[in-house]
Amino acid sequence: MKPILPRAVPALAVVLLALLPQATTAPTASADARPQQDPVVFVHGWNTDGSTWNTMADRFRSDGWPTDHLHQWTYPTTQSNATTASQLAAEVDRVLAATGAAKVDLVTHSMGSLSSRYYLKNLGGDTKVDAWVSLAGPNHGTDTAYWCGGEGCAEMRPGSAFLKALNTGDETPGSPRYATWRSPCDSIINPDSTVTLTGAENAETACLQHTAFPLDAAVYEAVKAHVTAGAGKTGNSSGPAR
Repeated sequence: MKPILPRAVPALAVVLLALLPQATTAPTASADARPQQDPVVFVHGWNTDGSTWNTMADRFRSDGWPTDHLHQWTYPTTQSNATTASQLAAEVDRVLAATGAAKVDLVTHSMGSLSSRYYLKNLGGDTKVDAWVSLAGPNHGTDTAYWCGGEGCAEMRPGSAFLKALNTGDETPGSPRYATWRSPCDSIINPDSTVTLTGAENAETACLQHTAFPLDAAVYEAVKAHVTAGAGKTGNSSGPAR
């Protein structure tokens, strides 16, 4: 004979089951569920190479950027910035294909600002770049370029045909988020106001010499904040790097 259970038992079982943790249906947070950052392509300045970025790339790596998302690109600095821009276009396409990313961030120093701006303005780069950074870029020319040689250097001279064409019309075209940093103590970029672009977030750092920008911890933090932000274009700002 089957035992006769009290009528209250099935109802009690339903209540107890309802109180059990729903481990199989509740979503679990992954420890690695951080937003994937864009690959960073670093563009150095005149008479140097990709090693300029060793310190900054190490800082990005320590903050979670994968090594294959940090590209310290090197190019010949005596050639025209227009030629460099074409080579940069190929490098960006290579990085996008290798990483599967939709866009890159461009972080530039000194003359690297000019070739990267040419790429954004004239070679369709504005559709492939999320954030653009100019550290001490001679965007409107620098007097010290009269003392160096090569086509790339000549294009940095105030009033050069290259700069006139580059700065005609919108200085920050397309959808990328533009930001510049300048220093009141930079003896290479003269005047330091040459760095500023209309339509960019323009900031002034502490008293830094020209080669210190890629090494400075405060500049790195400001650059990192910019490339990880989601805001669109803004007007001029004193910026977090000051």
